[in-house]
Amino acid sequence: MNIDSIFENNKKWIQEKLDVDANYFEDLGKGQTPELLYIGCSDSRVSTEELMGAKPGEVFVHRNIANMVISIDLNVMSVVNYAVDSLKVKHIIVCGHYACGGVKAAMQSVDLGLLNPWLRNIRDVYRIHKNELNIISDEEKKYDRLVELNVQEQCVNLIKTSAVQKAVRERGLTVHGWVFDVHTGKIIDLKIDFDDILKNIREIYHLD
Repeated sequence: MNIDSIFENNKKWIQEKLDVDANYFEDLGKGQTPELLYIGCSDSRVSTEELMGAKPGEVFVHRNIANMVISIDLNVMSVVNYAVDSLKVKHIIVCGHYACGGVKAAMQSVDLGLLNPWLRNIRDVYRIHKNELNIISDEEKKYDRLVELNVQEQCVNLIKTSAVQKAVRERGLTVHGWVFDVHTGKIIDLKIDFDDILKNIREIYHLD
């Protein structure tokens, strides 16, 4: 991608939109009413709206390394609270992807400097699920499974938050765990059984 070409591409994109709808940008400026909050990875191969076939204004998006939902990360928590309390989204999607560099880095016993505290959260996912992961002999399959389990744990982190719990009770907000397969282009719904996963921590996190 050449920096200079971006502005030319932008002009072409504007014209393409106006050719279809002369009021496109005027309507876009009136506000947003997305039904979905998408929390995904910053990986350049994962183009959020494109892979879902969504249009501007339909999905509120937050991306970070390895699609993490960390309670002390003010960035993601601000996005979640704004999406839930102000935009009143109906669904929150945590979407990981196979071949995730962040997850793979967390599996390595190396010093990654500033990334260490961030990736430690993924290493905690490994620790929680080490019995399942350690019996997988194929490293690529183990890597893929950690991607899936990381999505699961980030969904659990979401459900622990008061904003999400309140919205689930009051208006039926739903949390989803997905994985994007970069090898096939498919979105995979992990169909996580949150009731079963959360039954042992409901008392602690007041999940009622």
